[in-house]
Amino acid sequence: MPPAERLADAAPAAESFLAELASPDRGPITADDVAVVVAHPDDETIGCGAHLCRLRGSSIVLVTDGAPRNLVDARAHGFATADAYAAARDLEIRRALALAEVAPHQLVTLGVPDQQAARRLAGLTRRLAVLFSARRIRTVLTHAYEGGHPDHDAVAFAVHAAAALLGRRGHVVSIIEMPFYHLGACGMVLQRFATPIGSHAIEIKLSDAQMLLKRRMVAAHATQQVVLRMLSIEAERFRPAPQYDFATPPDELLYENHAWGMTGARWRTLSAAALRTLGLGDGMCRSRS
Repeated sequence: MPPAERLADAAPAAESFLAELASPDRGPITADDVAVVVAHPDDETIGCGAHLCRLRGSSIVLVTDGAPRNLVDARAHGFATADAYAAARDLEIRRALALAEVAPHQLVTLGVPDQQAARRLAGLTRRLAVLFSARRIRTVLTHAYEGGHPDHDAVAFAVHAAAALLGRRGHVVSIIEMPFYHLGACGMVLQRFATPIGSHAIEIKLSDAQMLLKRRMVAAHATQQVVLRMLSIEAERFRPAPQYDFATPPDELLYENHAWGMTGARWRTLSAAALRTLGLGDGMCRSRS
């Protein structure tokens, strides 16, 4: 199935899901065919934590272990090894998900080392395609392609590429994206979409109960409080994902200002190689306009 046709088929399902998510009654949603695919422990809380308890039966897919191998973050939080730091972050996400009434079996951890997802794009894509097929996933909530963190962009790539592979077999996956952070004209922009491409975004204002839940989930990620305290807990934002040119990085790259092991040039090399390996060179490289 060509990508344009896949997006056309997926668009109504994405719009329908978002309408249900934003419904005034805010009741439970049967979500056995929904996956939330995020890069790091705490991304699930940032992106859609207040709504996770409504997505009954959803799969939460955590791509990285949250522990960079350079040990800078591990040592800053008092851990001598990356494994010890990863174990702490694993416990944090499980505590956060428990608050949202997400059962342990709903969490799938892929164990990619933090900051290394972009080096494993083809393999990660195939793993997600197998997972989506096995669990009959029809809707995925994931990262926007925004140039904030290389792991975030790698996860966005892999979700879109997995959907493209499955689309060839008639398995249509609707992708809904969530904003995390990106580089703006005056510095880092939090929880706002970088560009108004594709369908318009929706902003769901959280109720007092939802804000309390999100606040408790944020607190569960004890090692990440320096970052998390900068974030708003008053609303969550979503939109149907547009079709991206993943061979080209976003215009502004926040990650080039950090020692996260990625540059725009390196991204171009890695993404182009993965697209060739996956046989998606023509199917994924499209304009972002």
